[in-house]
Amino acid sequence: MDFSHVALSPEDQEFLDETRAFVDKHVTDEVRARDREFGENFDEQVHLALGEAGYLKSDYQPDSEGGFSPVRRRIFHLEIGRAHTPWYHWGTTAVVARLVQQFGASELAEAVLPGVLSGEIRLCLGYTEPEGGSDVATCKTRAVRDGDGWVINGSKMFTSNAHNARYVFLLTNTDPQAPKHKNLTMFLVPLDSPGVEIQGIRTLDGDRTNIVYYSDVRVDDLYRIGEVNGGWAVMRSALDAEHGITDPEDHGLQDISVMSEHGRLMSEVVDTIAALVAQCDDNAVKYRLGRSIARMEAALSTPGIYGRVALAQTMREVSVELMDLQGAASAVPADTKSSPEFLFRHALPTGIYGGTMEVFRNMIAQHELKLGRPRLGR
Repeated sequence: MDFSHVALSPEDQEFLDETRAFVDKHVTDEVRARDREFGENFDEQVHLALGEAGYLKSDYQPDSEGGFSPVRRRIFHLEIGRAHTPWYHWGTTAVVARLVQQFGASELAEAVLPGVLSGEIRLCLGYTEPEGGSDVATCKTRAVRDGDGWVINGSKMFTSNAHNARYVFLLTNTDPQAPKHKNLTMFLVPLDSPGVEIQGIRTLDGDRTNIVYYSDVRVDDLYRIGEVNGGWAVMRSALDAEHGITDPEDHGLQDISVMSEHGRLMSEVVDTIAALVAQCDDNAVKYRLGRSIARMEAALSTPGIYGRVALAQTMREVSVELMDLQGAASAVPADTKSSPEFLFRHALPTGIYGGTMEVFRNMIAQHELKLGRPRLGR
């Protein structure tokens, strides 16, 4: 692991200055306040500005095709994170857009991609079902052939940003009699289709997500992504990216794990509490703060899927310690995300994003440590 300093060229320093000025201009206190109030992790004007300035296109494309160099990509993501920019759904949109390009009809990809890069088209995920839990392959949302198209019925939970998206990347069951994983088909469903109903729900940390109902929703076969009953193969690359088990690039400038942005939030909260207790002479306080810092640094330095679990677990435990160090005032909601109260609420859903920590521990045991499949019963 290389922690050496990266010396910026004059051109990269200019890019840093321009990006920081752009973020400071568009990610205002009003934008952050609105994000805290509505919990959408999305601001349309900021997103459109990122598209108009070319940032989305440069972030989407690889370096070899005119996208950001590794250094500039790192600068861009750090500046976006530093400002608490409400843009998390860009990552989802980019992943789905790549799958549409790879597995979808060229006509569909050509219709969708320009709007994705301009910021006008956003995409969301329709995987989890109300009774399905973390095992998305138990999908019961049905898609039935009807002439040149399909009729879809079912419901999905945790479809974040559906109310701001143009399409949903929807997992359906197209053959209930087929074996598990061999009966799934993916669609890119227009969310303005008749029969789609989006209902907002709020999570413990104040974020908005959605439950989406599909009642006799008709889509043309053009919107099918991949082969019929071949949806699991289409989903795997998306799930690998979400789970953080893709091979790291060799330049060493990418996030060390998929939860790194949440870890940076934790570090801000630790700094906030460290400043509050800086003049305290109580050795117990110093010890507890030091232990929290050490655990945080260890989690921030843990790579890949291991880091995903380490950061989520550490956030849950360190947030409690920090609230106790701050005292009774920590129970009062603060007007910032750099507070232990917010970190405490945020840590709980962080541990279930893309699957619970228990699921990821099983994945580590099975796939990383080669311990075989878990025995869940006799």
